[in-house]
Amino acid sequence: MKLPRHFEIASVRMIMFFRALTARSGGSTIFERHRRMSRNLFDLSGRVAVVTGGTTGLGHAIALGLADAGADVVPSSRRLEQVEKTAAEIEALGRRSLRATSDVTDRASLEALRDAALHAFGKVDILVNAAGITHKAPTLEVDEADWSRVIETNLTGTMRACQIFGSEMVKAGYGRIVNIASLTSFRGFYRVAAYSASKAAVASLTQVLAIELAHTGVNVNAIAPGVFPTPLNASLIQGTPRGEELIQRTPMGRFGEHHEIAGAAVFLASEAASFVTGEVIAVDGGFLASGVNQ
Repeated sequence: MKLPRHFEIASVRMIMFFRALTARSGGSTIFERHRRMSRNLFDLSGRVAVVTGGTTGLGHAIALGLADAGADVVPSSRRLEQVEKTAAEIEALGRRSLRATSDVTDRASLEALRDAALHAFGKVDILVNAAGITHKAPTLEVDEADWSRVIETNLTGTMRACQIFGSEMVKAGYGRIVNIASLTSFRGFYRVAAYSASKAAVASLTQVLAIELAHTGVNVNAIAPGVFPTPLNASLIQGTPRGEELIQRTPMGRFGEHHEIAGAAVFLASEAASFVTGEVIAVDGGFLASGVNQ
């Protein structure tokens, strides 16, 4: 019995479709190539990253996470011994690194860091601004010098690094900038007005810079970490009523672990985020989403 003409055409098309699916190119089926492409979206091999504040706390975890994803990483901070230790950890992962100190409050030191990275690697593809400080005091009593010190490091230091490294990225036509915001970018926290103001401004800076650079090949995003014990905040949250309240308000019921911040940084630094810019991604165990938790 002869099939109708439209069935014959459909059958031929199906045969051609399945042949295409099983065709091999370079030893891989189309499905296999798709799986490999998906993995490569997060592969940072051949990329060069600079992480300010990259030797302690979340910056350290991000620096190692980028290296584990394949990037050569320059972790920088003010203390040479910490830089040397972190650089050695990166090299132990099979990546290249540098031992270069910097201070985000000193423009010349950031320019020297840029020059050292360019001399060693020829480019900087990824910048993570993780340097930060805090100061706890009643807002009506906070000393202006302490206020200015926090703003200078957290906000102006981020802006400086964006200018210095972002300009090179624009010249190259490619770049990923990842700033570190905070839960305090969105919520008021008791007696840390300078820190909260600086981090709210970092979120705003991220959005403005993302718009300005959107046509240049440079993406600008931020991560808002939830509550992660670090040297910066340990005395405020570990074994304190403040810490207990923060855990209670976090639906997952715990603090974050340092390695849990790295995935967001790898994503924003990778080709998987090629159409993501101007976003602030919370890694917070549900804190910002929560209302009534029980």
